[in-house]
Amino acid sequence: MTKIKIVLLDDHQIVRDGIKSLLSDCVKIEIVGELQNAYELLKLLNTVKPDIILLDISLPKMSGIELSKILSKDYPKIKKIILSMYTSEDFIFNALKTGINGYLPKNTTREELLKAIDEVFNGNEYFSKSISDTILKSYVNNAKFGNKVSDDKLSNLTKREQEILLYVVEGMNNPSIAEKLSISVRTVETHKTSIMKKLNLNSVVDLVKFAIKNNIIEI
Repeated sequence: MTKIKIVLLDDHQIVRDGIKSLLSDCVKIEIVGELQNAYELLKLLNTVKPDIILLDISLPKMSGIELSKILSKDYPKIKKIILSMYTSEDFIFNALKTGINGYLPKNTTREELLKAIDEVFNGNEYFSKSISDTILKSYVNNAKFGNKVSDDKLSNLTKREQEILLYVVEGMNNPSIAEKLSISVRTVETHKTSIMKKLNLNSVVDLVKFAIKNNIIEI
């Protein structure tokens, strides 16, 4: 079995110990380094090539965001997951600009951390729900909505799916959409799953990006 090689980067020993404890019984994960600042990591990368680096934003000497920028340029194959107490919009978007692959708050569960590691290792992005909601809200707050979905771009979607797509990118949750359309929440979920599949998307964040790109909403 191919093991996922991970480096932990956090300036607090107790945090690193906690993460190690959470991951200790996962046979497919191998901790290949635990460090407290960016310079130690860059030195380690001369000899060790991890698959994923779990890093905090707040680090001594060089921030996690500055480090992520360097890693994206010099070590593009190494994946980066931010694990931080800083979850405001500014921090998230500054991190996104550096090419991170995932972002989780420090109070995340063991199950979600393992899921994030697995998703990122397999070439996907992973953002916790609270992080995704922040990204979505920012897109929506800065967007101007179009009146209809472009038929040439979304011809594979049914009329109902097009309606639900617009409500989703407007920031409405499943119960609100269900009430608006007089259908069940389960039906809304089924339509959303179908939309994601037809558009080859993995998350609501991807859906909003798609909507912007295809002029369903315009920044």
